[in-house]
Amino acid sequence: MNATQDRQKSYADVRRRPLELEVGDKVFLKVSPMKGLKRFGVKVKLSTEYIRPYDVVNRIGVVAYKLDFSPSLGNVHDVFHVSQLRKYISDPRIALQNKNPELEPSLSF
Repeated sequence: MNATQDRQKSYADVRRRPLELEVGDKVFLKVSPMKGLKRFGVKVKLSTEYIRPYDVVNRIGVVAYKLDFSPSLGNVHDVFHVSQLRKYISDPRIALQNKNPELEPSLSF
């Protein structure tokens, strides 16, 4: 029995990734697809797998985290398992620069 459990654990551990978050970190939230369900107001086919970065408010237990949701998502529970989260890593090279376009007298650019 122990040999079988060890073998199954090794299969499961291949896909596991350790993720330790702290209060104040930003994370993406994974929304699972379900048939006929709208995810946060967007049809399933067009929605993304992970949605916007949220702040971690509190750590609950070993593998659960409480996120800071906006009041518009009041019907969604705010505690998620670590497997449903992906750490947000900001990259300043990817950030979009807000440039004002130069307009011609005909108001075209």
